[in-house]
Amino acid sequence: MKWRRWLLLPLILALAAGLGYTVLSLPDQAHGLQNAVAGQLKNSGVSNPVTAVLLNFRGYDTLLEMVVLLLALLGVWSLGASPAARAEPVPGPVLKTLTRFLVPVLVLVAAYLLWAGAHAPGGAFQAGAVLGAAGVLWILTYGRLQHGFAPRLLRAALVAGVVTFLAVAVLMLQAGRQLLEYPPAQAGSLILLIEAVATVSIAVTLATLFLGTEPTDKE
Repeated sequence: MKWRRWLLLPLILALAAGLGYTVLSLPDQAHGLQNAVAGQLKNSGVSNPVTAVLLNFRGYDTLLEMVVLLLALLGVWSLGASPAARAEPVPGPVLKTLTRFLVPVLVLVAAYLLWAGAHAPGGAFQAGAVLGAAGVLWILTYGRLQHGFAPRLLRAALVAGVVTFLAVAVLMLQAGRQLLEYPPAQAGSLILLIEAVATVSIAVTLATLFLGTEPTDKE
């Protein structure tokens, strides 16, 4: 009923007012740990402080974020196959032409974001999101993702990012360092390796989430 919708209006306005007050009450400049990060930036392997925090100083946060993304996919798969959908129309020439043009461009943009993350805004999640969008566009045009990838290869790509992260963490522990504490001389190379593999895993995970069903060997 319409009156129920009107009851939600005061709650929405109160929430908006609370968020607005919170934003307006923030200090103009909040340094936080900015000075501490800047002091250790030269040992992080990258020159972008955001990447340094997310992939080095607090790398376990990014690792847990990837695990959460993977668990979200497993949760979707646990719901079982989606109901049979109606046959979709064959993609027209406009969509096919757009896909052939955009997919290579999106791949190049993803590669740039991955590389730029060391010294500018970017990184694995941004690159993975763009690459995942290319995968979704490809699916809409040419069909299901698992038609082009063996299910085992697809599953390997899904877990590759987390496995690489954990492998580097174990190597650091074996070397007598703390969890995900990289040697300054190899920090840049290790971060690039983790981000490159994570980009592929994030992209495949997002595209597979778009499908909503688990690939099988019978498909």
